[in-house]
Amino acid sequence: MLIKITLLFVFISFCCSIANCFSQQNLIKKYALHGHIRSNSGEPLAGVALTIKELHLSISTNSEGYYSFSLPAGKYKIEAAYLGFTTLEQQVSIDNRTSLDFKLQESYHETAEIVVKANRSRNLVKSMDMGTQRLEMKTLKKLPALFGEVDIIRSVLTLPGVSTVGEGATGFNVRGGGVDQNLVLMDREPLFNSSHLFGFFSVYNPDAVQDATLIKGGIPAEYAGRLSSILDVRLKDGDPDKISGSGGLGTVSSRLALGGPIQKGSSTFFVSARRSYADLFLKLSHNPVTRKSYAYFYDLNAKASFNMGNNDKLEMSSYYGQDVANFNGQFGFTYGNALGSLNWKHRFSPRFQVDGTTGVSNFTNSLGIPSGTNGFTYLTNILNSQVKTDFNWDIDKSNQVKFGASINRYDIEPGKVQPQGSTSFFNTLSTPLQRAYEYGLYAQHQLNISKALSVQYGLHMSVFDYVAAARDSIFSYAGALGQTKTAFNGRLYAKGSSIKTYAALEPRISVRYLLNDESSIKASYNRTAQYIHLISNTNAASPFDIWASTSNNIQPEKADQVSIGYFQNLYKQAFETSVELYYKKLYNQIDYVNGAQTLLNKNLEGELLYGNARSYGAEFYMKKNTGRLQGYLSYTLSKTERKIPGINDGNYYPAKYDRTHNLSTVATYEYSARWSFSADFTYQTGVSTTFANSRYIFQGIVIPYNTQNSRNNYRLPSYNRLDLAATLYGRKHEHSRYQSNWVFSIYNVYRRKNAYSIYFQTDKNNPNITQAERLSIIGTAIPAVTWNVEF
Repeated sequence: MLIKITLLFVFISFCCSIANCFSQQNLIKKYALHGHIRSNSGEPLAGVALTIKELHLSISTNSEGYYSFSLPAGKYKIEAAYLGFTTLEQQVSIDNRTSLDFKLQESYHETAEIVVKANRSRNLVKSMDMGTQRLEMKTLKKLPALFGEVDIIRSVLTLPGVSTVGEGATGFNVRGGGVDQNLVLMDREPLFNSSHLFGFFSVYNPDAVQDATLIKGGIPAEYAGRLSSILDVRLKDGDPDKISGSGGLGTVSSRLALGGPIQKGSSTFFVSARRSYADLFLKLSHNPVTRKSYAYFYDLNAKASFNMGNNDKLEMSSYYGQDVANFNGQFGFTYGNALGSLNWKHRFSPRFQVDGTTGVSNFTNSLGIPSGTNGFTYLTNILNSQVKTDFNWDIDKSNQVKFGASINRYDIEPGKVQPQGSTSFFNTLSTPLQRAYEYGLYAQHQLNISKALSVQYGLHMSVFDYVAAARDSIFSYAGALGQTKTAFNGRLYAKGSSIKTYAALEPRISVRYLLNDESSIKASYNRTAQYIHLISNTNAASPFDIWASTSNNIQPEKADQVSIGYFQNLYKQAFETSVELYYKKLYNQIDYVNGAQTLLNKNLEGELLYGNARSYGAEFYMKKNTGRLQGYLSYTLSKTERKIPGINDGNYYPAKYDRTHNLSTVATYEYSARWSFSADFTYQTGVSTTFANSRYIFQGIVIPYNTQNSRNNYRLPSYNRLDLAATLYGRKHEHSRYQSNWVFSIYNVYRRKNAYSIYFQTDKNNPNITQAERLSIIGTAIPAVTWNVEF
């Protein structure tokens, strides 16, 4: 009944919006002017500002580089402007439906003075985006990087509201959310682990990335499934006119990418590969144990695009990546992602199109001992299959409508152990498989009420059905508060039968008011729901943590977030600045009883505790877009707390990833046509941790313990780090496509030993003394050299 009422509400609201739109239609006959804008290498450009000067009419291209005007018959001058590209102007006559594509040329500066007109910064003020940052690979490739490798995830950590619990930690935290509360996408498909080498590299090959967008607030209704943020990364298309490539040789890894036309004007391909080679150096060691060990990662990307006439485009995208390690043949592990997607776009008219996607994403990890009495393999896996359809309707310049539906299927294997070798004493042991379906339906309307006031509102409805993956007994759990619960009331379910169904309404609204052409105020509210959860009771998430479905015992997580911000451009758009305040309340957050056993525990749900959390703060951002010196500064003042019955006497306590202060500064300086320099500095308050406040002695051994049942009662020392880099560009030749550069970087310049954790041990000389020891993942400066090439 609830679902029927909700669908009726969505339908009525949608129809009212459409009726309002049509009531405002201009009776003058108009014609469509539409097309795509791409770079000279064939990549679609999102956010290009297009202006019809005679009508003082401006719009921006969408994520596919597509634009559409509705114009009366006549002659017009259209201007296309984009930061880092030469502004283009062209005359056009309109007396019928007209298709017009543009290619913008990158701006190359050989003179001492470098000035780039910051057209895109104006869009930040005028757009509906809030809590949103776009990352451009062209800029990121100039920044200092660990081991010389440009990295999307590490770049995200420099943005306001984003943090991590430390070096070597998987994932990132946004506005008080856990690492699993971020929807991380690669060409529309979700990734369940975004890291290589335990967080030091991400799965995104920089040569394969077109652009990336992080959304922290004002989340559009089309996105669902996670509480805190969306990281939407799109991969490159091949150049439609010629074969081109890029690559690099680095200290730790090398990469190569190649793209071009399959058939000129109608289809393209793009492939890339990357591999680290620490294992090759280990073979050169004089130590026989080291020679028999290896550790490396690799990833492969492939994409093909087909234009089937003027109104249809088909894209196929795939990724496969693995981390592999083996230590002297005695112990090893692998983990990695595999995904593939098929996307079809059909344009019914210049203003109405459908975008359909189907795909799968699989994350698997395993570890074990290959043979002997201790031989075993431990395996976990999560497989997501999805079908999603989005309709986009640009009714006129004041009304844009989006609506669509999606189906997701989750198959989760929380853990399985198998013996390895005939002498192994292990038996096959597994936890029950989990299966669930998530259904989504949404509608969204952006209405430009006046030149100053715009509103974007929408509603996402989600339904989650937890079903029996096999014929099995399903239990409930009960027990004392804060203690491990006991299973009871087992009920037998047939395979495929529904165990528990949940539904959630997720309203979204954003409002933007222009104070003038250079400043605006924005506000937003969004509710989000999440049905799959990362189970990790360690200080930092790792690839070997397990995923779990919402079930009859685990409730869906939900969050309400409100935010308000002020956006200002200064000195003729040379600077863009913003201040955003947010408050987020999170429900049904998961924590653990003391000493919880999360691996291979058939009664894992009995180890879990549930409660609420809150996060609030202020984010400050300033970016300089022009001149030799460019860069940005971000600062976040925030607090994240949890309140879980059974922990800390039911009082609020800091989340383990709570950081009061988070400051990042990033700067690039174009010294000459061939040399540029860059630096970034990070300062963060130390994360929370739990320490003992007392001790007792048992048989002469000092044992620390916590008498207050407190959680996260201390903080680690503050984190700070400075990185530097210099880029030497090869000489440009007017008729040559070949370009190269050398990047020299130093990570952690002043060799600070930032604390990853603090542990305690008894003094060797005096057992009555307990010493605190600092564990640092990187405690020295790391130089790196990378050679990059484009051809």
